Amino acid sequence: MKTNATTRTLSIAGTELTVTEWGAGRPILLLHGGAGPQSIAGFAELLATTEAARVIAPTHPGFGGTHRPETLTTIAGLAELYAGLLTELDLRDVTLVGNSIGGWIAAEMALRDASRIGGIVLVSAVGIEVAGHPVADVFALTLDELMQLSYHAPAAFRVNPAQLSDAQRAVFAGNRAALAVYAGSRSSVDPTLRGRLGGIEVPALVLWGESDRVVDPAYGRAYADAIPRARFQLLPATGHVPQIETPAQLLAPIWQFASSPAA
Repeated sequence: MKTNATTRTLSIAGTELTVTEWGAGRPILLLHGGAGPQSIAGFAELLATTEAARVIAPTHPGFGGTHRPETLTTIAGLAELYAGLLTELDLRDVTLVGNSIGGWIAAEMALRDASRIGGIVLVSAVGIEVAGHPVADVFALTLDELMQLSYHAPAAFRVNPAQLSDAQRAVFAGNRAALAVYAGSRSSVDPTLRGRLGGIEVPALVLWGESDRVVDPAYGRAYADAIPRARFQLLPATGHVPQIETPAQLLAPIWQFASSPAA
């Protein structure tokens, strides 16, 4: 059964925010990574179609051809923006699910005000420093090199840049520019974050692709170890974006976590 998506623009503390929703039921805030909103759209529909879930997916301002205010420059700023979104929509007991920088945003949200949050799911999240396990410098990579690091079986997901339309190129460039602003150009880390994760009081599930070479599984285990109520789970035969490569495998643990009393 297909679940129709609705997209609208909301004003949150003076910032225009594009939000797409699917389904009805338990609220899940789905936060995309540097690959942009299109990287989670199919998974959002699958989740809302398969389970009794209301999936809310905002587009980080600057991604997907949207406008980014000059004052919005940090992951912390996005966390505050999305806390305002939860209030605007009067959502409670929300499960936050974030991939890559989306996971970083989810962690920052849980550190600020968890009164509306039931739990967080970090999917190959970035944001912390782990000695010997750096985050790949995506800005130094070609698109093909990034695909190699992002997928267990990259051949099926390769994109030929020469075949992109001018509009697609513009969106890709805008996504890249916005990511550089929010993630700090080349680092994609906050040196203070790992030490602050002990302040997260809600349950957390840390999911990691076994073949992720953007941030390796040892980095993911360090993320989980820093959060008091976190559980780590390795996902076999998938990479940095399991919502694209193995969506069914990703869906099962997310829904089990989101629908459990502990979350």
